[in-house]
Amino acid sequence: MNFAIFRCCPTSIFLKQYESSTDAILRKLGVDFIDIKEFNCCGYPLKNIDFKAYVLSSARNLALARRRNVAILTFCNCCYNTIKHVLHLLREDAALLGDINKTLAGEGLQCTPDVTVLHLFEALYKEIGIETIKAKLVHTFKDLKIATHYGCHLLRPADIMQFDNPIAPTIFDELVEATGARSIPWNTKLECCGSPVWGVDDDLSMDLSAKKLDDAALCGADFLCSACVFCQLQFDRVQKIMIARRNIPKALPSLLYTQLLGLGLGIDEKELGVAQNEVDGTGIRRFMV
Repeated sequence: MNFAIFRCCPTSIFLKQYESSTDAILRKLGVDFIDIKEFNCCGYPLKNIDFKAYVLSSARNLALARRRNVAILTFCNCCYNTIKHVLHLLREDAALLGDINKTLAGEGLQCTPDVTVLHLFEALYKEIGIETIKAKLVHTFKDLKIATHYGCHLLRPADIMQFDNPIAPTIFDELVEATGARSIPWNTKLECCGSPVWGVDDDLSMDLSAKKLDDAALCGADFLCSACVFCQLQFDRVQKIMIARRNIPKALPSLLYTQLLGLGLGIDEKELGVAQNEVDGTGIRRFMV
């Protein structure tokens, strides 16, 4: 399958290491991908402001992928959720699809709701496969306990996302354990990280994050591992703020899965951007064998 990488808008500003580490692991695994420079925002910020603009934003991206005959591959849960939701709407509503295509015709584009949209984890798990990943490893991790954090948008609504069991997901955990690390059970695994209310009620946002961080640490996690751009920002940048404001004695670092896997694949830490994380995660080295 040929892929076009759909890059989340905030990553180029706040989380460049998710882009660099994703590119690095895909190259290491032999996956060909392209960038479509004409891609625009997925439309998520417009959902509750201008619904047609929200649909049109994702539909245009789908049309651009269709023109290049490629699947869309994204590492952002919000982008994944938005594009798949719009795909669902366009499949269900022929009138909406026709209206959107009238607008897209001005650019010589046409959207057909048959473009494949994959989250990075789907590509790793279903297209590449656990055994292929294991065969490519240069290092494995020993005695490393990871608390996986899927993020809300990856799993719900389940009938549209169709990513994994929304109540008892396993894909991310299996990907983590492919590296030799152990994915631990923890009570608040599927609860919100607090990111949606950051900037609205910062204290509530930090309370929600603190609940999860405390629970993960209590359950024995050495690291969090996040799938979601916004969850990673919450557990990394916001946790650093929490440490300063709330005098937290010990941080729980959060790595992106692409950084964890990249280290296992023997990719240089600098290329993976491990040092760019706000909460120091370089202690991961002591678990590598």
